[in-house]
Amino acid sequence: MANVQLLNRSKCSEIERYSIFRATMDKEDLHILRLMGEIDRNGNHSQRELSSRLNISVGLVNTFLKRLVNKGYFKVKTMPRNRVKYFLTPEGLARKSKLTVEYLRYSVNFYKDIKMLLLKKYAEMEKNNVKSILFYGAGEVAELAYLYLQLSNIQLAGIIDDYLHGQNFFGLRIMDIDRVQVNDWDMVLLTRLENTDQAIRNLMEKWVNLDRIATI
Repeated sequence: MANVQLLNRSKCSEIERYSIFRATMDKEDLHILRLMGEIDRNGNHSQRELSSRLNISVGLVNTFLKRLVNKGYFKVKTMPRNRVKYFLTPEGLARKSKLTVEYLRYSVNFYKDIKMLLLKKYAEMEKNNVKSILFYGAGEVAELAYLYLQLSNIQLAGIIDDYLHGQNFFGLRIMDIDRVQVNDWDMVLLTRLENTDQAIRNLMEKWVNLDRIATI
């Protein structure tokens, strides 16, 4: 890996802000985060299948799903043979990202956890034939994302940052959001832990479909 000068950091770094606290995440929020993660990966699971995968009761799965649909985080589509498919909405994707931040904030194993999340995300992308991605957000999380990207077959086409465009990131010039208009990427991975809802809105305003936006 080429030697590069890492981006300038503030006195309190992004990682430090999210690893300085030591507490227990609310158990219900953790269940909801895992549920949203399962549906983000495969919205075709039945409630019984979700119950088995998450190791919680079918009744609890049903309660969480109804609550999340009512809040506008999921859309439901009726499928053949009396099955339904759940889709994360932009609001749901942003909520999932915020819950992930909460999980990482309270994790005593930040680096281990974010490595696991990134490797899992890249494996999902490869399964879906994703060949190249853009990062949205430059900083320590993006640096970790780049590091673990080298363990996959996915190429980094570019990196976007609203405030750091023009700087260097592992040999790539950081660009503004108009970079998405270059048709050389398959997905955008949000590589920042703050204001992800605004980032999603910014991308959708540039006509990036929600199914081409990924969160950690």
